[in-house]
Amino acid sequence: MTVSEKQTSVTPSAKVVSQAEWLAARKELLAKEKEFTRLRDELSRKRREMPWEKVEKQYVFDGPTGKEKLADLFDGRNQLIVYHFMFGPGWKEGCPSCSFLADGFDFAALHMAQRDTTLVAISRATLPEIEGFKKRMGWRFKWVSSFGTGFNYDYQVSAAKDNKANDKVYYNYSLTQFPSEELPGLSVFYKKDGEIFHTYSAYARGLDILLPTYNFLDLTPKGRDEASLPHPMAWVRHHDRYSDGKIVDVAKLTAR
Repeated sequence: MTVSEKQTSVTPSAKVVSQAEWLAARKELLAKEKEFTRLRDELSRKRREMPWEKVEKQYVFDGPTGKEKLADLFDGRNQLIVYHFMFGPGWKEGCPSCSFLADGFDFAALHMAQRDTTLVAISRATLPEIEGFKKRMGWRFKWVSSFGTGFNYDYQVSAAKDNKANDKVYYNYSLTQFPSEELPGLSVFYKKDGEIFHTYSAYARGLDILLPTYNFLDLTPKGRDEASLPHPMAWVRHHDRYSDGKIVDVAKLTAR
């Protein structure tokens, strides 16, 4: 997408009012925003009260330092968040939309570590493929390979070609059509007394809250501005491939 293409989106129109009228409208919206905040707090509480399921299988991943079990990924903490990054074996690069989300991982992982939580990305691509792409993008978060394991299939983020029924796969807790063998998702695990439990997984729009760029855009008059696109996120590129000539060296920006 070129700069000129981005500038052809529809210009928002709105009623222009006095300061007093604007303030009244803002207070009316604020009441709804506070209601939404309370509802979100209640939803988060119910999420924490979800029952757990014990992880019975033994998964072994390829990591930067060698073979690692699921228990090892906790890195001494009790909580583990796994982002299921869409990156299959043989792919030239990871999914642009997952990359869009992953651009915020490095410092998020640093802060989460202070709250007994480890963040790890897992993909079915091989470790050399992951390491090469990770270096290109300038990321530092931990990213391991589940290649050769059933992990991705067990957590509904990979669809085997021969398991599709009429091009439908089981994803987000129902049969649905999806144009890829790799799917995005997030899973949460808890370790207690040496045992590991699966506490939560989310897919599709359930990942929306993880996208800070969207959260910022939602505050603007044009919002996400995607109505005229063939699908949401059609505009998203890897951060080193936007055509505005302002390629950012993330490795330098995040260097410690």
